Amino acid sequence: MTEQNVKTETLAETENYIAWKAEEPDGELTYHVELDGVTLHFFREEWAEFLKLIGSLS
Repeated sequence: MTEQNVKTETLAETENYIAWKAEEPDGELTYHVELDGVTLHFFREEWAEFLKLIGSLS
């Protein structure tokens, strides 16, 4: 089995939560939000919609 390099970047972090993105080996960007024991995974289009949703809360 060949290990593939995935480039990751932290987007935001608090004491309990983290949002980060990953550049997959195939070039696809995925976004991830870790909330305690739950991790949400998003593709680029889903991430844009999620940010729009969160922005409308404030």
